[in-house]
Amino acid sequence: VKTFFNMLGPMVNPARPSHQLVGVFNLELARLYGYLYQQTGKNFAVVHSLDGYDEISLTGPFKVIDNRGERLLQPADLGAPQLQPSDLHGGATVQESAQIFERVLNGQGTAAQNAVVLANASLALQTAQPHLTAGQAREQVEASLLGGKAKAKFLQLLSLR
Repeated sequence: VKTFFNMLGPMVNPARPSHQLVGVFNLELARLYGYLYQQTGKNFAVVHSLDGYDEISLTGPFKVIDNRGERLLQPADLGAPQLQPSDLHGGATVQESAQIFERVLNGQGTAAQNAVVLANASLALQTAQPHLTAGQAREQVEASLLGGKAKAKFLQLLSLR
């Protein structure tokens, strides 16, 4: 359910991150965020899949608006397959969704799930470390996900509660 708070939240993040990747549900909002983030001096990337996803879904073309400008990309530009929306079904319940999340963190996600996670994580890493090429970022996030580092960091985050 899209609410005003979904739209406002990333812009008023009390942590005030210096690097930020944000997914949005429509192109108009992506461009507004891009304009607003340009005024902040932070490294940013705003992503919108043209078929309505608020992430790189790999189901078709997507826009990335970042410090370098606005680009229209295809899954093939990332060396990724084009997926069907049915490949990305997140589960019918919170429990099913959590199980999918755990499988992905355990390196047991489907090829489609892993491809989407790697695409989005690679862009996040490039946003945090702009000197990395797309290939370098992908290698690092793939090693982290499949080597168990991502899971270890998630567990570390949970222990902070």
